[in-house]
Amino acid sequence: MNLKFEPFMRKVFLIVSVFLGFTMQINAQEISKNAVGLRLGDADGFGASISYQRAILEQNRLEFNFGWSDGKNYDGIKLISLFQWVWNIDGNFNWYAGPGAGFGSYHFENRDGSDNRDNFAILAGVAGIEYHFDFPLLLSLDIRPELGFGDDVYDNDNLDFDVGLGVRYQF
Repeated sequence: MNLKFEPFMRKVFLIVSVFLGFTMQINAQEISKNAVGLRLGDADGFGASISYQRAILEQNRLEFNFGWSDGKNYDGIKLISLFQWVWNIDGNFNWYAGPGAGFGSYHFENRDGSDNRDNFAILAGVAGIEYHFDFPLLLSLDIRPELGFGDDVYDNDNLDFDVGLGVRYQF
């Protein structure tokens, strides 16, 4: 074997290994460990909700949304938990999808002065697209079908399609 050839091959091997390592790192985009912010959507009358995302595996995360609503004759809370698979589209764009569940509660006053309460369970799903900037900002747009099961006092036994815009700080 030619002794002059071995050091050259070692250098080539090292350069190719480093190049492939950077290429694999770019394609295996990691999701942030934590993200917190707002999800702005119709949410069946709840509007904005506080949103928290927590990575649990390399390409999976949990998302928790807490919404509340307070009006002249009503108030309510709603909590949704979702499991999400996250896939890289290109560069800083990802798409995600997954199932979830939650619950909610409404309290409202009727015109005659009587009170009504409505507690309900929710089965949900989500599909969306997100962009994470080079600084710690994450923007997302998603659709969340929600199927409610409750007393039907406030019409929660139906299928809603909640479209939302998320703005979150990543850390």
